[in-house]
Amino acid sequence: MTEIPKEEMLLKCPSTCAGCGSLLALRYILKAAGKDTILVIPACCNSVIQGVYPYMLHTVPVYNIAFAAAAACASGMSEALRAKGEKTNVIVYAGDGGTADIGIQALSGALERGEDFLYICYDNEAYGNTGMQRSGATPLGAITTTTPNGKTVNKKDLDRIVEAHNLPYQATACSSYPADIYNKVKKALSIPGPKFIHILAPCPPGWRIPSEKTVEIGKMAVKSGIWVLWEKEYDKFTISTPSRAAMKRPTPVGDYLKAQGRFRKVDEKTEAVIQANVDKNLKKIALEATQSEETE
Repeated sequence: MTEIPKEEMLLKCPSTCAGCGSLLALRYILKAAGKDTILVIPACCNSVIQGVYPYMLHTVPVYNIAFAAAAACASGMSEALRAKGEKTNVIVYAGDGGTADIGIQALSGALERGEDFLYICYDNEAYGNTGMQRSGATPLGAITTTTPNGKTVNKKDLDRIVEAHNLPYQATACSSYPADIYNKVKKALSIPGPKFIHILAPCPPGWRIPSEKTVEIGKMAVKSGIWVLWEKEYDKFTISTPSRAAMKRPTPVGDYLKAQGRFRKVDEKTEAVIQANVDKNLKKIALEATQSEETE
């Protein structure tokens, strides 16, 4: 952790829920990006917690934009800055609802055009700002206000959708591993063109967990293999160190599910389906990493 700057880019006393995973992630994102950065934030938790002018949370400029338009806004902003010869970092910081659902068309268009900005999706697996309604990123079995008996279909595979656009850089991360976030953001911002980082951000009130358990639950997701940390730089696919260790002997998915109130209605049959999905995905990721090593 010694390589991470001590200077804080977020001010004290934010109006987040206690233990907010997305704010923890943003803290290290901005440490990596530095002061010459502009955040583009669509409707989401982070468009609210920034505070009311002039008492703002962020020490960098923030452009609030409509739910569906974050990637389009970042595209124009980046083009304008580059035309002026400026290298200012343009970073979209959006939730899963504004990325996997409402904002996906603008995101896909920006990636296809090759726009020079970093898109970061912090994924708390529901529409957190409006009361934890089901999103396309809500996992199988999770209780939300619109799935009171648990979601009956799998989570949308956002990373594979983004991967189809052949980005120069793409990665996953988790708010429980700040050094991993810091390093991946630094690398992403060093590469021209469109970049995408997908961060799992546990949400204590939405996930029905104690606020002091945010980091622990995030680590449980990684250790169980339900969330795998990896990065893809051009065609080189690499599994990140925490997940390489976890994949050798992943913990049972049931331990992760039982630690959260949102999965309290998951029965043995559904748990077995979730475990099978995780096992299948781990095999797919391991194969992709092996194939990438063989082609180097």
